[in-house]
Amino acid sequence: MRTPNSWHTARATVAIALATIFIELVVSVVGWRDEAVLWGAFFPPNGDLLAFLSDRLGFPRVPFVLTPLTAALLHAGTLHLLFNMMVFAFCGRAVESALGPVNLVILYVVGAYAAAAGQYGADQLTSGLPRPMIGASGAVSAVIGAYAMLFGKNRVRVANARLALWLNVLWLLAAWVALQVAVAIVLSAGTDGIVLAVGAHIGGFVAGVILARPLLLWRYRKA
Repeated sequence: MRTPNSWHTARATVAIALATIFIELVVSVVGWRDEAVLWGAFFPPNGDLLAFLSDRLGFPRVPFVLTPLTAALLHAGTLHLLFNMMVFAFCGRAVESALGPVNLVILYVVGAYAAAAGQYGADQLTSGLPRPMIGASGAVSAVIGAYAMLFGKNRVRVANARLALWLNVLWLLAAWVALQVAVAIVLSAGTDGIVLAVGAHIGGFVAGVILARPLLLWRYRKA
């Protein structure tokens, strides 16, 4: 499948990107970044911790079940936001042209939840500490995973076409995680759990890989 070069079929991609940028502008201009993290970041499902966060905030947090989505609207800074949105715009435009706007939104939402689950699992396996997760990179990872399945080119010399595809998918995942690590280092936030969330990237990416073909078939089920 060829990558499209038109923005006319990227309405959902543009809408998600603009909404995310708008939230970052509001948070930055008003100076509510710390409050925004307490309000909408994804934290582990610990009742005592969530109650403590609400008390510290002074008003109720977002319902826990919605925090994977609100976390995807919050970022650690302008560089973090722009990097995620540039990658999302490039891959999202192509994926939306193949899957359609509704399926792109489904992919993005499922990716956000898969990212939260992936990061929670990674934290439990490592430190187990309750660390906040914000950023769209997990949801964007799902779009990248779908992009790899739909538009990935064979960059390795392997006779088996299916094996070549999966090697290309793994290469793209490794490159994406490495780029996120580089951004985390630049922001000096490599260990605070907000920017560097490898579990979230892997969780979202796997969701995108799994959903790409079913969503494509669903869109053209009546063709």
